Amino acid sequence: MLEQLKEKVLKANLDLVKNGLVLFTWGNVSAIDRQSGLVVIKPSGVSYDGMTAEDMVVVDLEGKVVEGKYRPSSDTPTHIELYRAHPEIGGVVHTHSTFATGFAQACRAITAYGTTHADYFYGDIPCTRSLRPDEMDEYERNTGRVINETFEDKDVVAVPACLVANHGVFAWGKDAAEAVYHATVVEEVAKMAFITEHLAKKPERLPAHVADKHYFRKHGKNAYYGQDKKD
Repeated sequence: MLEQLKEKVLKANLDLVKNGLVLFTWGNVSAIDRQSGLVVIKPSGVSYDGMTAEDMVVVDLEGKVVEGKYRPSSDTPTHIELYRAHPEIGGVVHTHSTFATGFAQACRAITAYGTTHADYFYGDIPCTRSLRPDEMDEYERNTGRVINETFEDKDVVAVPACLVANHGVFAWGKDAAEAVYHATVVEEVAKMAFITEHLAKKPERLPAHVADKHYFRKHGKNAYYGQDKKD
């Protein structure tokens, strides 16, 4: 079942290690097959070493296991909340990458200071509110809900990532590979923001006209960065 998607999700999970975004089992990637409404996700607590496509777990949008020999990631309900709320999302990543998680633990957004940030995110990478005591019983599901709450007035395509207060990073994209790409960029711009704030006494955010130029030269109908796609 969904064998090709399992291979893509496996590769995306292994790319978290390759890109230096995870230690041990501190992360997961999923992808959704919109036609069937099924999600493929990394198994819970399973080491990346020796992990195979057969180890991936298939769940439905209620979180019920449809296929797999392992329990799915404990973060599965968070992924599902994102998929249910945003049809544009095809892949989701969760990491505890160091610098971005530092901002999350500080309960702070990653400010858009430079053009590298603006190339991928149209504005700051937001941070959610902290979860309340009454939200602990459905902790993972409410993590997804608080991300969705944070994006009630934001575009998940223009800003494809969010910090969860006191926790870590969730990023997404049209598929698992793009979600990993965005998670990698989040960590890099978090490093840059951290350095900027320690070098400048009063750092200023990137001017809006420069941010617009850099974002829209890569995104939208008038984008011109890169090469035309061949048929």
